[in-house]
Amino acid sequence: MGKHRVGIVGGDGIGPEVIAEGLKVIAATGVEFDTVDYDLGGARYLRDGTVLPDSVLEEWRGLDAIYLGAVGTPGVPPGLIERGLLLKMRFELDLYINQRPFHDPGKGIDFVVIRENTEGTYAGEGGLLRKGTPHEVATQGSVNTRMGVERACRYAFDLARSAGRRKHLTLVHKTNVLNFSGDLWERTFNEVHADYPDVATAYNHVDAACIYFVEDPQRYDVVVTDNLFGDILTDLGGAVTGGIGFAASANLNPTLTAPSMFEPVHGSAPDIAGTAKANPTAAILSGAMLLDFLGETAAADRIRAACEASVTGEITGSTPEIGDAIAARV
Repeated sequence: MGKHRVGIVGGDGIGPEVIAEGLKVIAATGVEFDTVDYDLGGARYLRDGTVLPDSVLEEWRGLDAIYLGAVGTPGVPPGLIERGLLLKMRFELDLYINQRPFHDPGKGIDFVVIRENTEGTYAGEGGLLRKGTPHEVATQGSVNTRMGVERACRYAFDLARSAGRRKHLTLVHKTNVLNFSGDLWERTFNEVHADYPDVATAYNHVDAACIYFVEDPQRYDVVVTDNLFGDILTDLGGAVTGGIGFAASANLNPTLTAPSMFEPVHGSAPDIAGTAKANPTAAILSGAMLLDFLGETAAADRIRAACEASVTGEITGSTPEIGDAIAARV
């Protein structure tokens, strides 16, 4: 399909190490990338105060995709990189779908979580009154729009209906307590369901879903939920399918008005940076999701098949050794 233009953000800690292995495996498929490297993350901020310039955002709009390792460095104020880089990227590029697959063939687990990615409590609504006094007040609202909820639900229904899935979609929320946002989510979900009569549905409170993720994850096919619940549940999903070293993710703009971003779920792990101990499988699987999105589905399938040996523990070793072994299987 020709050469794709992909922005590379290695980031901090183990980020550049795992992205290098992801690019190695992608190269083994024969798919060609024209890459553009971006020095962004906590280390860049500590060096010169740069987080995510608007000029870089404009450059990104001309790319086909973005491949990100991990960002975060000790010494950077908490939340500065997360909100100034990751959340800014999601909001400005309208990456309104966060898609995270979970697969453990040995346990018969195969489900996908669709997380609404631009609203909810992460939208930034709220503030502080009388900060630093005994009477300090903090508010943090959850912003939910009909448009935002509906497009997340429609994407999830489409995915549940797609080839290879079991035509089952579960809504996860907390409607018994969050009676405003929960009501909007439940009503919208049910109304959209009318357009997908062939998809079976279910509803779980988020606390119940946490139990089911651990005790009976095989019940799930596709799950759709809000931003905060999705953030928490997907880390749990990684834990029950071998650990977050295997957890891939995509931040998608399905309308293609801007590039989508692909990243492993794990953090920058500065304590093991440079030791070659990081498992690059999550980054490699995120690369497979990137290829899927670019229409290179055959190459993506080859990568996923090769990664099975890592997920089952057949492939072990240092960061580059795992990358080499997966590339050889591709």
